[in-house]
Formats: sequence, structure tokens, C-alpha cells
Amino acid sequence: MERKPVKSSNIAAIGYDDSSATLEIEFLNGSIYQYFDVPDHIYKEIMGADSQGKYLAANIKGNFRYSKV
Repeated sequence: MERKPVKSSNIAAIGYDDSSATLEIEFLNGSIYQYFDVPDHIYKEIMGADSQGKYLAANIKGNFRYSKV
């Protein structure tokens, strides 16, 4: 999955796969997490957020199944 770089103090890049509704977050420390069954609008919102880290904490963590890659 292609990830787009973002300007964040914690997140390096974010990717999204429409066909599987999978959101992929690459952190600056090199770890990668995939969040499952994430609606497209959530991806668009995190990409447009003033702070991707705050958006992730408030709207994604704890709300979607995930796996560390």
C-alpha cells in the first residue's frame, strides 16, 4: 500500500486501501500499524487534520481493529 508522507511529530506517513478499507500508519520510530474496516471519510479527515496524531488518538485508536505489521 502506498503511504503519503505527513508533517507530524509522531507519524511519518499514512496510507489507505479502498478495496479492503485498511488504514496504514507509519510512525517515525519505524513501526507500522494497520487499522481495519476504516471508512474512507476517516482517511480523508486524518489527512486534512491540523494534527494527525491528535486525530488518530481521538478518532481511530480504540475504535477500529488493528494489527502491528
